[in-house]
Amino acid sequence: MISERTSAGLSSRAANSTRYMDLEGQSRHGRFLRWFRSPETTSDLLLTIKAVVAGTSAWAISVGVLHSEVAFMAPWTALLTVHATVHRSLSRGAQTVVSSTVGMGLAFVVMQFLGVNIWTFALALLVGLFGARISWIRDEGVAIATTAIFIFTADDPMFAERFIELLLGVGIGVVVNLLVIPPLKDQQAARYVDSINRRMGAVLVDMADEFAEQWDTDSAEDWLKETESMSAELNSAWQTVRLARESQRKNPRAIFRQRQGPQQEIISYEDILNRVDEGISHLRNLTRTLWEAAYDISEWDTEFREGWVAIAHDVGVAIADPEGTVETERDRLTSLASKMSEAEHLPNISWPTYGALISSLQHIVVIAHDVASAREARQASSKAAA
Repeated sequence: MISERTSAGLSSRAANSTRYMDLEGQSRHGRFLRWFRSPETTSDLLLTIKAVVAGTSAWAISVGVLHSEVAFMAPWTALLTVHATVHRSLSRGAQTVVSSTVGMGLAFVVMQFLGVNIWTFALALLVGLFGARISWIRDEGVAIATTAIFIFTADDPMFAERFIELLLGVGIGVVVNLLVIPPLKDQQAARYVDSINRRMGAVLVDMADEFAEQWDTDSAEDWLKETESMSAELNSAWQTVRLARESQRKNPRAIFRQRQGPQQEIISYEDILNRVDEGISHLRNLTRTLWEAAYDISEWDTEFREGWVAIAHDVGVAIADPEGTVETERDRLTSLASKMSEAEHLPNISWPTYGALISSLQHIVVIAHDVASAREARQASSKAAA
C-alpha cells in the first residue's frame, strides 16, 4: 500500500525532497508578499488605479471646467474605456462613443415625438437592448440602453452637453491608459510556465518515490487529476499570452522599441506553451502506463526499478527548479535502456511497459530541455532589445 498522502496530494518524502515547491511552510507575510509581487496582482492593481484616475479626472473636468450640474456621463464613459490594453481601450472607447451616441439619439426621438411615460421608457429600453446585439458594438452595446435611461431620468437632458461629456470621458480614458504604464504581460506567461514546471517536477518526484516502494492505483489517479489541473492552468497561460499580444498593439513602449531600429526575433511564448502542453501529455501518458502496469505486472525487475526511479526523481527535481538542468538525464535513460536490453533475465512480457516508461520520460526530458533553452534565448533577446 502507498504511504499516507498529504493534503497537496504528494507523499511526505516527495514534499521534503522538493522543498522549494512547498508553499505551506511560508509565513502569511511571505505568502502575501508573493501574491502582492505577482504580475497578475500588479496588473489588476494598475488597472484599478488607472480607472480611478480616469474617472476622477473626467468628473473634475466636467464640474470644474464644463460646469456640468449632473456630471455623470464623463466619469462613466471614462470607466468604460479603461481596459487592460491600449488596443482594447481604443476599440472599446470607439464602441462606447457609437453606442452612447445612438442611445442619446434614441432618447431624443422617443422624448420628442412620443413623450415620457412608462410605455415609451420600455420602448427605449427594448430598442436599446436589441441594438446592443449588433456584432461590431456588442462589447459596449448595452450603453445604448443605459444612456437612454440616463437621459430619460435627467431633469434637463441637455443633449449637446452630454455628448461633449461623452467625448471627454472616452478621451480621458484612452489618454490615461496610454500614459500610465501600459502593460506588457510576458511576465505573467513566464510565471505560468514556472508554475507548471514546478507541478510537473513534483509529480515526477512523487511518482519516483512511490514507485520505489509498493503502491496502488490511487497514486496514479492523483497524478492524473494533477495533470488535468495543469492543463487547466495552461489554458490560463494561453489567455495571458493572447492578452500579451494584444497589449503590444498600439502600446507606446512597443512602438518606441520598434522605432529604435530592427529588433532581434524573439522566440514566442506560443511555441513555449505548445511544448509545455506536449510535456503534460507525455506525463499523463506516463501516469496511465504505470496505472495499467499495476494490474499487468506483479513483480518489477529490481535493476530497472532502481535505475528508472533515480532518473525520474532527478528529472523531477531539475524540472521543478527554475535553475535546474536535464542535460545529463537523456544519456542516463539511454544507458538504462541499453543495459536492460542486454539483461537475459528480463521477462519478455515486461518489455513494452519498461520501454514505454523510458520513452515517456525521455520525451519529457527533451521537452523540458527545449523549454528551458527557448526561455533562456527569449530572455537574452529581451535584454538585448531593452
